[in-house]
Amino acid sequence: MLFRKNILFISILFLCNLSVYSQLSISKRQTVTPILADSVDIQYYKNKNFGAVVSQVLGLNAGVWAFDRYATNSHFAYVSWQSIQDNFRHGFVWDNDKMGTNLFLHPYNGGLYYNSARSNGFNMWQSSLFTLFGSTIWEMFCENEYPSINDVVNTTAGGVIMGEAFYRTSDIVLDDRARGISRFAREFAGFLISPTRGFTRIINGDAWRIRQTSGRQFGTPNAVAEVSVGIKNIELRDEIFDEGFGLAVDVALEYGERFETNGWKPYDYFTFRGSVNLQKNQPLLGAMTISGRLYGTDLIDSKKDYLNFGIYQHFNYYDSDTISDVSNTVPYRFGTPSCFGIGLMYNNKRYENWHFDSYFHLNAVLLGAMLSDHYSVGERNYNMSNGFGVQTGYSLSYKDKLRWSFSSDAFRLFIFNGYPEDLDLDDADYKHTNYKGDNSNSVSNVSSLKLDVKLAKNIFFTGVTSFFVRSTKYKFYEDVFSWTLEHKLMVSLKF
Repeated sequence: MLFRKNILFISILFLCNLSVYSQLSISKRQTVTPILADSVDIQYYKNKNFGAVVSQVLGLNAGVWAFDRYATNSHFAYVSWQSIQDNFRHGFVWDNDKMGTNLFLHPYNGGLYYNSARSNGFNMWQSSLFTLFGSTIWEMFCENEYPSINDVVNTTAGGVIMGEAFYRTSDIVLDDRARGISRFAREFAGFLISPTRGFTRIINGDAWRIRQTSGRQFGTPNAVAEVSVGIKNIELRDEIFDEGFGLAVDVALEYGERFETNGWKPYDYFTFRGSVNLQKNQPLLGAMTISGRLYGTDLIDSKKDYLNFGIYQHFNYYDSDTISDVSNTVPYRFGTPSCFGIGLMYNNKRYENWHFDSYFHLNAVLLGAMLSDHYSVGERNYNMSNGFGVQTGYSLSYKDKLRWSFSSDAFRLFIFNGYPEDLDLDDADYKHTNYKGDNSNSVSNVSSLKLDVKLAKNIFFTGVTSFFVRSTKYKFYEDVFSWTLEHKLMVSLKF
């Protein structure tokens, strides 16, 4: 239960994101010539400040707690020494908060912890320890509900992937050489993308200090962004409702070069995408996916073919809600905030005008969530489980005029120690019901077909059809099979 409202993520989604489909619409192999970071900048920002990080992490927790306690009057924020003692005595549980809180807001807050450390001289792995520290402090001291194991896992793992993606994206925006309105706009945008980095820059004066070099820790990487705006329709089991139509905004960023693995610094290549719904009865945040390469090496690099192998961290989040009063069924809801695996990326270089590329990832899901047809306690109607996933896709494009792409994200999640058959969930206590969910195993898949047609310079017509499928086998209930279609007609701007 971290934030009830968060106005920042809309700006974040607008500034950086990745398409759910194979890659960005029509992306050239090289859009800019990457510039390496200046050694002067690396030296200037490498000094570690342990005290500043601890102060920021504790201050962030205190600020969020105060907001929950005094602004929103949230029941969980009424903490006391007794509640803190109870937390230590009882230990960790599986909580019953809604999916947006557990699978998005907690990882987002973890990214704030992470970037407090990242912006004070600590590297990726060191910053992850501060993320774990901040999450543990919150769970033990800032809520009167028992500490949640899923919150610690999701905040830490999701916080690292969100934090590093946001940190590197803010690095593109910032420029210590800029002055005047340009400088203010850059610092403001950087603050929206990575608030704790922006706060650090204000505290130490770097937000207005003029230097001879840019201050960018990663130089100027190859990056391609895309914004798509249009109409969306969601269809459940052949039923189309007026409420199923609305507006959608997809925003995307591909950072680094997917077909080069010179060096193996984590997140030299990542993709980030989000989908915002402006639609009745649907959540504002419909989807968010991040895929970051932790390590990569070339297997084939010839004049005709390219193939690389990588180790990846993934964050996947898909959410919808009941379409209308006619259908009281949630179309889809699942996420994998803690997901790691291996992957291959292939590029065919045999033809001058035609371009073909593909990818394949095999992932272990350390902790994921899947919509449940039966478990409903408090704000939670999903199972928390473990399993594996396969993500694959391809794209075929002609010059920069036409592109066809396909992607498929499939996950299989298991629960072997769910709640007992005789438990009456109608009388279950929100705070003390401690289960991962139903005894079940589920398979979910989202497959998407996307067509991009060039209309003018950097402007494309985009059509997307996505097919969501879920098959759940229950131990104590009948099996359930569900499918949903989504259609989008959009105009895309690529830059």
